[in-house]
Amino acid sequence: MPDASAQRTALPHAPGVGYKPQHFQGIRENPGSVEWFEIHAENYMGDGGRPLAQLRHLAEKYAISVHGVGLSIGGEGRLDPDHLARLKHLCQWLNPASFSEHLAWSSHDSAFLNDLLPLPYTPATVVRVADHIDEVQSVLGRQMLLENPSSYLAFDESTMPETEFLAEITRRTGCGLLLDVNNVFVSATNLQMDARAYLDAFPVGAVGEIHLGGHHEDADDHGDPLLIDSHDHAIAEPVWDLLDETLACTGPLPVLIERDDDIPPWAELEAEAARAGHALSHLRKVAAE
Repeated sequence: MPDASAQRTALPHAPGVGYKPQHFQGIRENPGSVEWFEIHAENYMGDGGRPLAQLRHLAEKYAISVHGVGLSIGGEGRLDPDHLARLKHLCQWLNPASFSEHLAWSSHDSAFLNDLLPLPYTPATVVRVADHIDEVQSVLGRQMLLENPSSYLAFDESTMPETEFLAEITRRTGCGLLLDVNNVFVSATNLQMDARAYLDAFPVGAVGEIHLGGHHEDADDHGDPLLIDSHDHAIAEPVWDLLDETLACTGPLPVLIERDDDIPPWAELEAEAARAGHALSHLRKVAAE
C-alpha cells in the first residue's frame, strides 16, 4: 500500500476534525477552515475496502492524526502484541503526522472492556505506564502523545496529582501530551477542583495537540453535577472559555473538534472548527501587538 502522506510530517497549528465517513463528500466540496483530520486507529486496521480508500484520498491532501483507543496503556498486563503489530502496519503505510493514546486501561487478561477506565496515580503506576509507552514508541519508531483522562472519581491510593503524574511520564519516556480541554472541565466539575489551577500545574511544554469535545450533563445520587465525556453534544461555552485560557498558556497548537455520536451535518462541525480557528487567530493577533 503506498505511503500516502510522506510529506506531511507535522500537524498544522490550525483546526482539525475527527473524520467520519458520512462527511467525506462534504469535506471534498467544502473543507472550510479544517486543515487536518484525526482517525481512530482501530477503525482502519483491516485490509482494503472503502474506509481505507477514503483515508488514502484524505491523506493525499491533509495531515492525519491517528488516535488509539484500544492499547490499554494503563493495563496491568502486557500490551497485546497483535494489536500493536496492526497499529504499526497502519502507521507504516499512512505515515501520520501524530499518534496518540489515552491514559487509561481497557482490557483485563483476554477481555476487552470497551471503555477507558481510570488509574491510581502512584509510583508503581508510573513505572507500568512508562514501560508500556516505551514499548509503543520503540515498536512504532515515533513519539506518542498521551491524553489526560476525564475523571468521575479519585483513588484513595493515589499519592500524586494527575499533573505531576503526567509530568513524570513525559520525563521518563520522552512522550508528548494531548491536552483534552473538555476532559479538564469534566474532571474539574466531577471532582470539585479548580480547572484553571489544573492548567497552571499542567506540563504545557510537552503538549503537542489539543482536543475539544462535548459532554452530557447529569447529576449524581446527591444531586451534584455529574458530567459525562460523551462526545455527542456541541462544545459547551465554558469549555470554549477554557480553550482561550489554555492557548494563552501553550501558544498556538493543533486543535481538534471531536464528535463520536449523534453526528451532525458537516457544516455544523466545520462551524465549530472555524470557531477554534478564530481562537487561534486571536491568540496570534494578541501576541503580535
